[in-house]
Amino acid sequence: MDLLNTLVDKGLRRELPTREEALAVLATSDDDLLDVVAAAGKVRRQWFGRRVKLNYLVNLKSGLCPEDCSYCSQRLGSKAEILKYTWLKPEDASKAAAAGVAGGAKRVCLVASGRGPTDRDVDRVSKTIEAIKEQNEGVEVCACLGLLSEGQADRLRDAGADAYNHNLNTSEGTYGEITTTHTYADRVDTVQQAQAAGLSACSGLIAGMGESDEDLVDVVFALRELDPDSVPVNFLIPFEGTPLAKEWNLTPQRALRILAMVRFVCPDVEVRLAGGREVHLRTMQPLALHLVNSIFLGDYLTSEGQAGQADLDMIADAGFEVEGAGTTTLPEHRADVVAGCGSHESAGCGSHEESSGGGSHESSGCGSHGGGCGPCGSPQAEPEAPAVPEARTDLVAVRRRGAGTDLAPNA
Repeated sequence: MDLLNTLVDKGLRRELPTREEALAVLATSDDDLLDVVAAAGKVRRQWFGRRVKLNYLVNLKSGLCPEDCSYCSQRLGSKAEILKYTWLKPEDASKAAAAGVAGGAKRVCLVASGRGPTDRDVDRVSKTIEAIKEQNEGVEVCACLGLLSEGQADRLRDAGADAYNHNLNTSEGTYGEITTTHTYADRVDTVQQAQAAGLSACSGLIAGMGESDEDLVDVVFALRELDPDSVPVNFLIPFEGTPLAKEWNLTPQRALRILAMVRFVCPDVEVRLAGGREVHLRTMQPLALHLVNSIFLGDYLTSEGQAGQADLDMIADAGFEVEGAGTTTLPEHRADVVAGCGSHESAGCGSHEESSGGGSHESSGCGSHGGGCGPCGSPQAEPEAPAVPEARTDLVAVRRRGAGTDLAPNA
């Protein structure tokens, strides 16, 4: 397929695909799925070999959030029967993190519900970071605390944080339909604050919220422009008691095409398979390892993942290996920038000027909402809408163990 050969060549050169090409990946048929995975897998192996980085979530403060993000079980007004608790003590958070590290996790992600941290909250998280670093030599710590105020990113970096996560989640054009209590621009500003402070930026998306192919391409191109070092790809977990509880729009095949598109657009970035993989990829998860180079181990913030040992077995059985603590995740040309002053102006997953498809609707022949593109970029008839998958509420298990409970974590 000419499309895939072109995308592999661009990925190996870190060149940006056009919007037309990205949309064409999402429009490929199930008959072509293995070809798509194999092509994106070549790009993944070029920059990351067969290594899989393991990450472990610790939910420092669960539920009771004042924001109204429609996808979130912790949102304002959520009736999801999740765990609710206030801040974990540093020693308890450190104990939870140690379980993940013992299971093979290289990075610990500290997450707290809420709009953003107060200065007192930053002090609290700083003590937690210090406790984790003292007990686990070489572990990376990523903080995810919401919208940052001026100076807070610097304080987290000084406390030992390596990275900061704040996802864009969906396209700028549809963001207001998902959240009304803050803006897309607020999220972009927080990621840029983290980068300016020298933290490695982590920012990604949530697929499966009813968005169009154009929305998906919009947010991934925006991420490419923002240039985080890691891009987590979440698939909506439709919690009962949230506004998006009935949104079951994904098939395993659709999820794999989305991951492949992200890899082609951001070839040398840590692409992380995040929340919802067990729900939507199910038995197809091993195929996703050919597209991503990073996953979460064990449970998520408010939902259960598959058993930690099952994750490790899956990685080994698929012919991949867990990335060791002494290995640098990012390719050399990106890692050098991260180790420096934190500026990403000259790094990126490629120069933003290399391709004519630079992300705007105006520069692409396939960016409009009116039509599709064939595999080679030629116009074709609008495909039939895929059947909406049946709701599988049996696949959504609320977390009842680990952080905030007296039960052992899943790691």
